[in-house]
Amino acid sequence: MSKTSGSPATAETEPQAARDWVQILARYREPDTLRSSYELAVSLVPFFALWALAWWALSLSYLLAFAISAVNAAFLVRIFAIQHDCGHASFFHNRHLSDWVGRALGVVTLTPYDVWRRTHSIHHATAGNLDKRGVGDVHTLTVAEYRARSRFGRFLYRLYRNPIILFGVGPGYLFMFQNRIPLGLMRAGWRYWLSAMATNASIGAALGLIGYFGGLAPLLLIFLPTSLIAASAGVWLFYVQHQFEETEWQAGEDWQLHEAALKGSSHYELPAVLQWFTANIGVHHVHHLYSRIPFYRLTEVLRDHAALAQSRKITLLESLHCARLHLWDETQRKLLSFRDARALYGLA
Repeated sequence: MSKTSGSPATAETEPQAARDWVQILARYREPDTLRSSYELAVSLVPFFALWALAWWALSLSYLLAFAISAVNAAFLVRIFAIQHDCGHASFFHNRHLSDWVGRALGVVTLTPYDVWRRTHSIHHATAGNLDKRGVGDVHTLTVAEYRARSRFGRFLYRLYRNPIILFGVGPGYLFMFQNRIPLGLMRAGWRYWLSAMATNASIGAALGLIGYFGGLAPLLLIFLPTSLIAASAGVWLFYVQHQFEETEWQAGEDWQLHEAALKGSSHYELPAVLQWFTANIGVHHVHHLYSRIPFYRLTEVLRDHAALAQSRKITLLESLHCARLHLWDETQRKLLSFRDARALYGLA
């Protein structure tokens, strides 16, 4: 483990402005190669072991194979979180090593690494900015924008924000189909096409081998359940990280990067086992303030700084309410449900 550690701060010495946290959080940025290698191993080895166990279980019971695959989705979520750290160059000291590990994991997570890294960096640079929505985020309208839409336009937005679409159909479409091309970067250069096509070719080769040796059963009862359940869980996590009632959105010159990071990102407090499987990604306000901190050091930050430990905290039970939030109210400065917007503003 890293010997570099932050020093606990008292309430009197903790900064008040979001940007002042950056210098403090820089103390936690150094990854530990052995710790990172360990975290990678305890994620990949069980994942492939459960894959093999589910394949073996096909000879006993399709239902058992499906159940094992569903459990394995938790490890796939963790693998994506490690790929996420690689994209921020926070997992290994060597940037090239991080990138190639990330590319390899992208085949497992069905995510072209270089495409995702670019769109995710745009997300970090624009999160909470009303003037720069549309890349790497959950589509969110303001009350005024929703009011200005046609009846059909409102219907489409309501359909998009329906939980069945947002957390069911949508994640499957995103990881199975949308990720196959560099959407949003179609004219940004050959690098992103190479990333998408090389990932597609690797996925295709892996699925071809699985189908050749096992037929359709492992594809339908192992690959699909693991991938789709993990996709839905991942989209839910991303949603809760920014779509909570007291989040922060600003327009134009009023938007500030660090304020948006601290106030527009949640601290999703999960039970210990879920925190492990999600690789501390719920400590999202700290991550947005300083994305170079390895995920396994985020808990050090919370231990040392009570102000951050208590900031923007959402429990698992409280997070369920977030699924009912749909529109940003620029007047009250919070997210509203369609029902609340109808009661307050008479919106259909």
